[in-house]
Amino acid sequence: MSRIRSVTLRVARTVRARAHAALHDAPDRGSAIVEFLGVALVLLVPVVYLVLVLARMQSAAFAVDGAAREAARAFVTAQEPSAAAGRAVTAAAIAFDDQGLDPAAAAGAVVVACSADPCLTPGTAVTATIALDVPLPGVPGWLQGVVPLAVPVSATATATVDTFAGAG
Repeated sequence: MSRIRSVTLRVARTVRARAHAALHDAPDRGSAIVEFLGVALVLLVPVVYLVLVLARMQSAAFAVDGAAREAARAFVTAQEPSAAAGRAVTAAAIAFDDQGLDPAAAAGAVVVACSADPCLTPGTAVTATIALDVPLPGVPGWLQGVVPLAVPVSATATATVDTFAGAG
């Protein structure tokens, strides 16, 4: 029995000594937290930037798609051919503004093509194409030679002039 007791005491002393050394003599105590914060920061910053870029691109895709659809509708519902192009640009500007893009960019982004001349002839297919370069958030201008500063986004929509347009 004394042999078992002596082995038990030796094991208990060894465990206590190792626990004491682990608690008091560890030179890298707390470094796990620092390492975790460093790795989290290195991984978190690119992930947050990726989310921002993807949100910006999705917003631009929604804006361009809505702008093309509404520009075509506004064009084909115009009462006078002289006002049709202005209505299309205004509709695109509203769609851009709804998604947080610059509404002034609509003037150069809208291209309208008609399947007949004049464009507002009943039954004519009118196609509105919107092309926009969306700037990447947070990219400084001096990186222009290395990284593209804008991503092109475009959409096309077709609408038909009502068969009974101008008949009333």
